[in-house]
Amino acid sequence: MTGETRKTEFNTASGEKLAAALELPSGPPKAYALFAHCFSCSKDIKAAREIARALRAEGFAVLRFDFTGLGASEGDFANTNFSSNVDDLVSAADYLRAEFEAPSILIGHSLGGAAAIVAASRMPEVKGVAVIGAPAEADHVALQIGEQREEIEQHGFATVKLAGRPFTIKKQFLDDLADQDVLMSAASLKKPLLVMHAPLDATVGVDNASRIFMAAKHPKSFVSLDTADHLLSNTEDARYAAGVLAAWGARYIGAVEAPAAKVAPAASAAPPPFKGGALARSVTGEPFAVALSVDGHAMVIDAGKDDGGNNLGPNPTRVVEAALGACGAMTIRMYARRKKWDVASVEIRVARSKSEDAHAPSVLEKEIQLKGALDDAQRARLLEIADKCPVHRMLAESVAIRSRVV
Repeated sequence: MTGETRKTEFNTASGEKLAAALELPSGPPKAYALFAHCFSCSKDIKAAREIARALRAEGFAVLRFDFTGLGASEGDFANTNFSSNVDDLVSAADYLRAEFEAPSILIGHSLGGAAAIVAASRMPEVKGVAVIGAPAEADHVALQIGEQREEIEQHGFATVKLAGRPFTIKKQFLDDLADQDVLMSAASLKKPLLVMHAPLDATVGVDNASRIFMAAKHPKSFVSLDTADHLLSNTEDARYAAGVLAAWGARYIGAVEAPAAKVAPAASAAPPPFKGGALARSVTGEPFAVALSVDGHAMVIDAGKDDGGNNLGPNPTRVVEAALGACGAMTIRMYARRKKWDVASVEIRVARSKSEDAHAPSVLEKEIQLKGALDDAQRARLLEIADKCPVHRMLAESVAIRSRVV
């Protein structure tokens, strides 16, 4: 299952704007998940990115974001602490609830895992919490500060190098860590918990996983990430963790029936199979959603939230853009196969010009990326071929449309 990565942002309760990336599958999501990254990391660290996209491939929508003062988010890292990270998580859940759907799965990596355990009680819709390489005590992170802890205690702050980058750590940060009780939160979680940890983790020892697991009540699960390091820097380890998450999460999100407004209409409201064209039928109970049968293949078209729809599928103009891209790619592959040219892959991006009316675009920008052993002449010819595909010709040339009411 393919999908898209949508850049977005949301505000914290204190007004900072946090940068986020929302991974959306191509169809209606099975559920929404929220991912909390590790201490001093960002939403774009490999573990966060690979896990989120692997879950997207399994049909989950996943929001990953930069905590206050990190990555592309606003705010001063020096003024943040564990409690503010928990608040950021709650703000992210509020954003999903308001704009899409409240998160059903809460995932945290390292200190983000500890924050997820603590924050879960403030997210009533969460049906399961998963942690990866999480410390059993929040102030475990203070071990990374080392000898400069004494300087912070004496002077109120110090500049500390974390993962090769300088960060200002204030005394209030250490004081806040000492006030947290992750194990008590785990004991009172009252939600299914998945603990994943690498026995070889040199940053947060695997004994932390044992303590969290023992503190939590059933249902709880433990999975060993046998060959992984703390940051899951090996792509295969991150994808394995995502596969476990998807299987585990599906068990719990399936236990509760989804609200009627969130059920994708494709299966329940699709029109009968229709050959030789496209059949569109409005979906009962939805303001704008339309169930389609295209030569017997079902899909859903809808308006976005900003236009009054429920975003259950792409909007009609996007589908036209998609058809142009798909038709061009297919035509290039057919021509290259006939010519026996080395075209390993074709990627075509289509979007309306930014200055165009979104509902009546007159200029479509088409970018074609070709991979393979091709010379300049072959690439130029394939560009011509892409512009000769049936959809391109249909859009670029005059097409008569005859309409009637039956």
